[in-house]
Amino acid sequence: MTFQDIFKSSFLENIASVSLLDMTLALFLAFGIGMFIFWVYQKTFTGVMYSSSFGVTLVALTMITTLVILAVTSNVVLSLGMVGALSIVRFRTAIKEPLDIAFLFWSIAVGIVLAAGFIPLAVFGSLVIGLFLLVFTNKKSHLNPYILVLRCEDQSGEKAALDLVKGQVSRCSVKSKTVQPGRVELNLEVRLKSGNTDFVNALAALPGVSQAVLVSYNGDYMG
Repeated sequence: MTFQDIFKSSFLENIASVSLLDMTLALFLAFGIGMFIFWVYQKTFTGVMYSSSFGVTLVALTMITTLVILAVTSNVVLSLGMVGALSIVRFRTAIKEPLDIAFLFWSIAVGIVLAAGFIPLAVFGSLVIGLFLLVFTNKKSHLNPYILVLRCEDQSGEKAALDLVKGQVSRCSVKSKTVQPGRVELNLEVRLKSGNTDFVNALAALPGVSQAVLVSYNGDYMG
């Protein structure tokens, strides 16, 4: 055993496992695509409370995944140990919007693909996914369903209100109807022909209609 063998370190031997050029290129590309994912998230956000920290998390997650996969691909033994280490990690943060899951998985997938060296796939795939989300998420607001709540005093007021609604919207369906002495309450799902909601004012002014409420409806609640 020589003097060099005594101070030989497997830790130091792994320094050159991944070249500096590969690390720099992969991390810069991960940052660039992560910023693109962040931008798409900003443009397609339709929730109630926008969280800028979630957008930053998408960028960081892309870069972190790239870093981890670079290490895994450079050492088979390390890959086995890392699988065991990550298997004990548990995340308890609740995902409020279903679309957020797609963005998280998108960030992780880009990090994996970049670190594996499939740069064209990561770039082209991200452009296609981003275009798909921009087209299908940013629909016109009047195409989304609304819940119209009508409170009428009698049957004649109910009939007049329904006739007016059916003439002003492209689609109308009764979701529920509650009848009490001197009051009829209707919950209607409607789709507007345009963004104009002036017909709600006309509904409230009808004889026999005591209240008209239009609520945006995303499928999770009924107003």
